[in-house]
Amino acid sequence: MATKIRLQRHGRKGYAFYSIVIADVRAPRDGRFTEKIGTYNPNTNPATVDLKFDRALYWVECGAQPTDTVRNILSGEGVYLMKHLKGGVKKGAFDEAAAQAKFEAWKAEHQKGVKAVSDKLAAEKKATAAAALEAEKKANEAIAQKVAEKKAAEAAAKAEAEAAAAAAETPAEETEA
Repeated sequence: MATKIRLQRHGRKGYAFYSIVIADVRAPRDGRFTEKIGTYNPNTNPATVDLKFDRALYWVECGAQPTDTVRNILSGEGVYLMKHLKGGVKKGAFDEAAAQAKFEAWKAEHQKGVKAVSDKLAAEKKATAAAALEAEKKANEAIAQKVAEKKAAEAAAKAEAEAAAAAAETPAEETEA
């Protein structure tokens, strides 16, 4: 039986997420599958991958052919690197401990890169929020200034009216006396 490692679509329209499954090549995309080895959510930034590493490595070593997208996901998670390192161990190029050390070093470097991207996105989001807040403060200050000017104009008009009324009442009182 020829097997493929492929994505199985879930989610609603415009917001898809995928299961990474092992399936017969003749099975439809969302049809029957042999085993679910993980999930892939491209809606987050960066995309979220939850993978059963050991099972993915097992199926790759058994000869299951991944689709292009799944190949990129597995490569990003280090499955193909581990397969390569295990091949080196079988050939005697280095021992299992050295292979594991190389893989752990790669994984630490990869995690550092992912964290840098996440931190950069968080900093950009924070800067955008700060700029929006600053713009809102400026707009609020402008509105407050306009309101203050309007109240001052109203107060001046009211004072003029009171002064005119007082001036009108004062001569009337003088004529009576």
